[in-house]
Amino acid sequence: QVQLVESGGGLVQAGGSLRLSCAASERSFSRYTMGWFRQAPGKEREFVGAISWSGGRTSIADSVKGRFTISRDNAKNTGYLQMNSLKPEDTAAYYCAARPNVGAATSTTDYDYWGQGTQVTVSS
Repeated sequence: QVQLVESGGGLVQAGGSLRLSCAASERSFSRYTMGWFRQAPGKEREFVGAISWSGGRTSIADSVKGRFTISRDNAKNTGYLQMNSLKPEDTAAYYCAARPNVGAATSTTDYDYWGQGTQVTVSS
C-alpha cells in the first residue's frame, strides 16, 4: 500500500509558477507510473500528465502542454509537477496518483493509489 502526500499548492497570480511535490511512503514507488490530475469545482477530475517509473517517458495534457512539466526523483520517492505561466483556469485541486503497471495512463480508473490533493488558486 503506497501512501502519497502532495504539497506545494497555494495562491498565485496569473503568469506565476508553482511546483507541486508528491511524496510516497515506500521505495516501491520507484517502480510505479505516476500521474497528476486536477479537479475544479463542479467538474470531473481530469488528467494533467504522467511519468514512467524511470522518468524516461512523460505525457502531458494538451491544455497544459508547454507550461507544465513532470519529473521525479526516485532516490527521494518524490514526484514533481512544475507549473509555469499559470492561468486562472488552472485553478483546481491537484492530485497525484500511482499505478504499478507500466505505460502512461490518462484515466482515473487506471490508478490504484491517490494523494489527498493540494489546492492551487490562480488569481487574475
